[in-house]
Amino acid sequence: MFSVPSMKLKLLNAVALAVVIAVNGLANALPLNGQTTGSISDSLNVLFTPAGYVFSIWGIIYLLLILWVLRAFFAKPTEEHIYAGIGYMFILSCVFNVLWLFLFHYEIFYGTMAAILGLWVSLGVIYMKIKTSPRRGLLLVPISVYFGWVTVASITNIGVVLTASGIRSWIIDGSWWTALAIAAASAAVILFYRKMGDVLYTLVFVWAFTGVFVQRWQEVNLAAWTAAAAALLLFVQLFFRSGSNFTYLPLYWVINNKRGRENRT
Repeated sequence: MFSVPSMKLKLLNAVALAVVIAVNGLANALPLNGQTTGSISDSLNVLFTPAGYVFSIWGIIYLLLILWVLRAFFAKPTEEHIYAGIGYMFILSCVFNVLWLFLFHYEIFYGTMAAILGLWVSLGVIYMKIKTSPRRGLLLVPISVYFGWVTVASITNIGVVLTASGIRSWIIDGSWWTALAIAAASAAVILFYRKMGDVLYTLVFVWAFTGVFVQRWQEVNLAAWTAAAAALLLFVQLFFRSGSNFTYLPLYWVINNKRGRENRT
C-alpha cells in the first residue's frame, strides 16, 4: 500500500515555497540591508559568477517548483508515495534558501557556506528519493534544474568566501582558481551524468559555463576559455551519450527527422 502525504504537508510545502519567492523578491525590492544580491556579487567580482542574464534561470526554477508543489494536490497514488517519502525535506530546503539570503545580504559569508551546503544536501536527498522511485513521471524535472543550479551556486559561494576573506589572493590567482573550479566541476558533472543520465542537470552547467564565458571573455581569457571549453565538452557529452534521455529535446527531433528523410530518398 502506498503511503499518502497529509494535506498539512502539502500546504506547508506550498507556504514554504511562497515564503522563499516572497523573501527573494523583497530582498532586492526593499532591498535587504540596503543592498541587492547583484550589487553584493558585483562588489566581490568572483570570476566564476556568470553574466547577469544567466540568473533568469531562477524564474524557470520557481515556475517549475510551483507546478511541483501544486502537483501534490492532484497526484496519482504512485506520485503521492514519492511526496510522502520526501516528507519535510522540501520545507527544510526552503529554510536554507531564505537563511542563505539573509546571511549573504548581511555579508556573513562564512555562514552562507553552511546555509548553501544545507540547501544542497536537502535537495540531493529529495533528488535521490525521486530518482529511485518507479513511475515518477515528471516529478524529477523541477528538482533536477534546481539541484543543478544550487550546485553551480555552491561553487560560486566558495569563490565568494575565498574572495571576501582574502585567502584566494595569497593562495592562487583568481583566474587559475576559476579555471580549476570549472575543470573540477565539469569532471564531476560528467561522472554524475554517466551515473544518473540526467540531461537537465547537465544542461544547467552548460548554461552557467556559457554565461561565465560571456561575462569574462574580454577581460580574463583563462577563465573565459576554460568555461567555453567546459560548456562545449558537456554539450558534446550529452549529444553523443544521451540516447533515449535526449529524445525530448528539440535538437534531437530536428536531426532525427532529417536523417529519416535522407533514408527515404
